[in-house]
Amino acid sequence: MSGAGYADDELLPLSGIQHFHFCPRQWALIHVEQQWADDRRTAEGHLIHERADDPFLSEARGPVVVTRAVPLLSRSLGLRGVADVVEYTRSSDGVALSGRDGRWSVRPVEYKRGKPKPDERDEVQVCAQAICLEEQLGCRIESADLYYHEPRRRHAVPLTDDLRETVAASAREMHAIFRAGTTPPATVDARRCTHCSLRDLCMPGLTRKRASVPGYIRRHVQSTISGAG
Repeated sequence: MSGAGYADDELLPLSGIQHFHFCPRQWALIHVEQQWADDRRTAEGHLIHERADDPFLSEARGPVVVTRAVPLLSRSLGLRGVADVVEYTRSSDGVALSGRDGRWSVRPVEYKRGKPKPDERDEVQVCAQAICLEEQLGCRIESADLYYHEPRRRHAVPLTDDLRETVAASAREMHAIFRAGTTPPATVDARRCTHCSLRDLCMPGLTRKRASVPGYIRRHVQSTISGAG
């Protein structure tokens, strides 16, 4: 990283910050070790994003212009990716847009399957998108939206200083782990691990801190024998 920010060959996928906030080990398995496994939830998520990510669609709805599959890049975070949807609304205190008259406020909208999460992983992702747009357009974005497919409604996300610092800290940690080429050990959380599509690849019981490998294997063998009996 230079004084001007991260170089092109240092940029990481922005979408990974959601995985990182959920579980650093999950992120490293995907982005450092290049492992992945789809389940029903991730397959549904891909389908929802395919419907949102039409790069050739831009539509006007009164004072609002909706664009899809918008390229994103932040040199300060070292992330790049694509926003599902960005809405531009006419505003006297907004920013100028290439090819459009007037001034416009900017609002990223991220599409998600299911319901709002119990943690901030989705908020962290859409905040990272907003930071990219701020750098690219030279503006300040105060709020973004998450659209959840199951309730089919939007959830407004205030882009607070605390949330922005969470994004910045996560990005720094992601780059440090990626440069080191290491995969963090698992921190087992029964609820999170049960719903993780990478559970079988991760083997959280075997890799978590302070776990005894011989003890884990012994318990696994005993469980298998008991089940067979």
